[in-house]
Amino acid sequence: MAGPGGTVGAVSLVPAMTWFVRRADPSRTCAPAPAEVRDFHAGLPGYVPTPLTELPSLAAELAVGRVFVKDESARLGLPAFKALGASWAISRVLARRASGPPPVLVTATDGNHGRAVARTARLLGQRAHVFVPGSVHPAAVAAIEAEGARITRVAGTYDEAVRHAADAAAGPGAVLVQDTAWPGYEEIPGWIVEGYSTLFTEIDAQLSAASAEPPALVAVPVGVGSLAQAAVTHYRGGGARTRPGPALLSVEPETAACVLASLRQGRPVSVATGTTSMAGLNCGTPSTLAWPLLRDGLDAAVAVTDDDSADAVRDLAALGVSSGPCGAASLAGARAALTGDGGTGRRSALGIGPEATVVLLSTEGTAANPVGTEGVEGTASTAGTPSARPPDGPGVL
Repeated sequence: MAGPGGTVGAVSLVPAMTWFVRRADPSRTCAPAPAEVRDFHAGLPGYVPTPLTELPSLAAELAVGRVFVKDESARLGLPAFKALGASWAISRVLARRASGPPPVLVTATDGNHGRAVARTARLLGQRAHVFVPGSVHPAAVAAIEAEGARITRVAGTYDEAVRHAADAAAGPGAVLVQDTAWPGYEEIPGWIVEGYSTLFTEIDAQLSAASAEPPALVAVPVGVGSLAQAAVTHYRGGGARTRPGPALLSVEPETAACVLASLRQGRPVSVATGTTSMAGLNCGTPSTLAWPLLRDGLDAAVAVTDDDSADAVRDLAALGVSSGPCGAASLAGARAALTGDGGTGRRSALGIGPEATVVLLSTEGTAANPVGTEGVEGTASTAGTPSARPPDGPGVL
């Protein structure tokens, strides 16, 4: 990719197939995220681990031992997980520029990342400039604007908004804080991915507190692949593993399945994106920083429809979990992987047995995305068996 959102290699709008599986090589490992990331987040005002909620009815439906949902509907005062990456990356940016005037923090977003950057900027007394593509819901734009950010609307796709943001940040007095990477722009996206590692260290502690086995399957909603990169880094990080890690499943909209298409092609490719309720996943080009880890570390990828996601939104709401279309995509993806025609073969390919523990990452609450959640009450996660934090974990600071 020559620049932000540039063409890697175009393919058709919808992949020829909506499923890909190839177990990752267990001998391939990567460097783990810095240990100090969790300590940084624990020191932030309002930090508390988000709930890991057990839902036995989903375990019965998926014919596995236990199912847990990591509920990111209330993360550091925002309805999505993105504040983990934005806060860590911005802290690194400002530390590096401490001797000069504070820069304007520039980013592009399809919703949640832009609000996280704007919120962090407001709390730190900094300025933020956020570029939004035309597909972003007006309510999501208003939420970003309410954080005090300057908004520029782009009549185009997410990839085009990223290009505009990069151009705006090229001059003096500004810095791009973007959650996707391309050649020549990888350090800050790398810091954002490091920030996401806190989510996975919380899961480890919460599963242990619930006397659960390590996960056999982790389903991750995917846009450009940065959260999936963090998952690969966490579960494949460090030295040689004494036991297999979980199968890692990426889940994308059928209309924006760039990682699925790239895995099938064996190289990073761009797809022309369509309209989807899964706005935060509506990305046409994988992050170049994420791609090598996704190529080597993902076990499977699936593309789901808006209807699949909407069903999952409603079903999770009925169980007390507030999940927007992007967050509920993980349940839709697990259903596609483990049930229905061909489910037996897919389960076998992924090594998922009847006693398996499955973790679904619900990356946003209903408040994060008005599209696809109409008529669904944005309830807190009160059903099931929540394991909100490890026994001796930090509370609200």
